[in-house]
Amino acid sequence: MTSPYLLAGVVGRPIAHSRSPRLHRHWLSRHGIAGDYVALEVGEDDLEEVLRALPKAGFRGVNVTIPHKLAALRLADEATERAQRIGAANLLVFREGRILADNTDGEGFLNALRRGAPGWDPAAGPATVLGAGGAARAVIVTLLDAGVPEILLTNRTRETAEALAKEFGDRVRVHDWVQAGNAVEDGRTVVNTTSLGMVGKPELRVPLDGLREGHVVMDLIYAPLETRLLREARETGAVAVDGLGMLLHQAVPAFERWFGVRPEVDEALRAAVLA
Repeated sequence: MTSPYLLAGVVGRPIAHSRSPRLHRHWLSRHGIAGDYVALEVGEDDLEEVLRALPKAGFRGVNVTIPHKLAALRLADEATERAQRIGAANLLVFREGRILADNTDGEGFLNALRRGAPGWDPAAGPATVLGAGGAARAVIVTLLDAGVPEILLTNRTRETAEALAKEFGDRVRVHDWVQAGNAVEDGRTVVNTTSLGMVGKPELRVPLDGLREGHVVMDLIYAPLETRLLREARETGAVAVDGLGMLLHQAVPAFERWFGVRPEVDEALRAAVLA
């Protein structure tokens, strides 16, 4: 009897930039698993129809990226406690005709931050979060749980940021987008969760002259690997952490759920994804 050919993928729009197929194919090859992981460009109007059809095509599950993380949670039949708390899903598992939602973004973010900034102290001061989408939700929850005393949240649409602050409590304080430069200066940890600066997107046009040595700056974007934010952070002596580490670490529990093997994040993986 032959082993089944296992399928998983990532759903988003845009999706051509995604390194996730390289990542999971590297692990599939390393562990001798017959299967594939593919990128699927899906519009918002088609999301539910596509997700319901994928299990019939042999998919074990998918990752979910911009702009579908909030919608994916709403469409799921069941969700983990952490996905519900974050209010977004980046991981879907298909099982017996049901869609199960989880969120591994926070776990991936924290592991990447600690690896990229050894000695990072969450209690050292406020954290500035740029953006208020699905990734921001995971970052905010993770930072609060890690012991950051205050989140300085800024977003191009203030109403979205205010709704998030109301949801997560009085340790989250909203700044107008025009004051984003001040928020960057006041935070000890700075995290860009927006798509600004990504390949094909507008630049992150936020004043960065407040960055200095002692800041820890992380950009969740990994295409390009070095964004303007990270470049200017390094020039000031701040610790700069790229977004690739988060991609790699959030993928570990997803791969394990779909393919039954817990893989490792190492230099060979990073090299394969960047090749």
